[in-house]
Amino acid sequence: MIGRPPVWATPLVAIIAFIWIIPIVGMVVTSIRPPAEIALGWWRLDDLSFTLSAWMRVWDEYPLAKAFWTTAQLACLATAGTMLLAPAAAYAFHFLKFPFRRLLLIIIINAFVLPQQVVIIPLFQLWRDTGLIDNILAVLIPYLGLSFAWSIFLVKNFLEDFPRELVEAGRIDGAGPLQIFWYIVLPNTLSPIFAVGILQFLWTWNALLLPMLYLRTDVPLPVVLARISGTYDLNWDLRSVAAIVTTIVPLVVFLVFQRQFAAGAETRSGAKE
Repeated sequence: MIGRPPVWATPLVAIIAFIWIIPIVGMVVTSIRPPAEIALGWWRLDDLSFTLSAWMRVWDEYPLAKAFWTTAQLACLATAGTMLLAPAAAYAFHFLKFPFRRLLLIIIINAFVLPQQVVIIPLFQLWRDTGLIDNILAVLIPYLGLSFAWSIFLVKNFLEDFPRELVEAGRIDGAGPLQIFWYIVLPNTLSPIFAVGILQFLWTWNALLLPMLYLRTDVPLPVVLARISGTYDLNWDLRSVAAIVTTIVPLVVFLVFQRQFAAGAETRSGAKE
C-alpha cells in the first residue's frame, strides 16, 4: 500500500517548479518588451510596455519558417528511422544467432561513449569527397548512426524480461524471424519504442553542431538561433523570439507523449499492454 507523501513534499516541488518556470517567463516577456526596457531588466515593472516588433523583425529578417520546415524534416526522418531500426536490431541481437553477434553488439554499445566531436573531421572529409556537403543526408545519417548505441541498448534491455515462450510458440507455429518480430515482439515493445522516439526527436530537434558544420542553404532552427546573436548587439529580444519558436514543438511533444516515455522507462514486463 502506497502511503501519503510527506507534508513538505508539495511545497518543495512547487518551489522547484517556480524556479524552473522563471527563465521561461523571462524569455516570453523579453520577446514582447522594447530593447531599452530589457536592458534595465525584464522583471522591472516601473516602465512597462509591450510590442511585437521583435516577432515581426525575426520573421522578416531571418528564414524562420524555412528553418522550421528543415528542422521538422530532420527530426521526423531521424526519429522514424530510429524507431524502426533500433527494435529490429535489438531483436536480432537478443533472439537470433549469427557470427560475431556479441562482438558487434559490444562495438555498437561502446559507440555510446564516443563524443560527436571525434567524428566531425572524418565525416566532413567523407561528405566533401562524396558531394554530400549541404545535403540533408550529411546530418541525417550521423543522427541515425549515433543514436543506435543508446537506442539498441534501451530496447534490448527491455527484451531481457521478454517471455521467450512467446517466441518459441511462434516458431512452433511455423513463423519465421520476420513474422515473429512483426507480430509478436514489436507489438509488445511499444513502450520502449516510444521512449526511444521521444528522446531521438528531442535530440535531433535541438541539435546544433552537425547542422552548423554540414549544412549551408537549408539550416534548422538551432543554427538560425545561433546566427541571430549580433556581433556588438546581443539582440536579446530577437533571440527570445527564436528560442520560443525553437522550443515550443519539443515541449508540446514531451507533454503529449510523457506517459509513453514514463512507461518506456519503467515497464519491465514482456506482456502486451
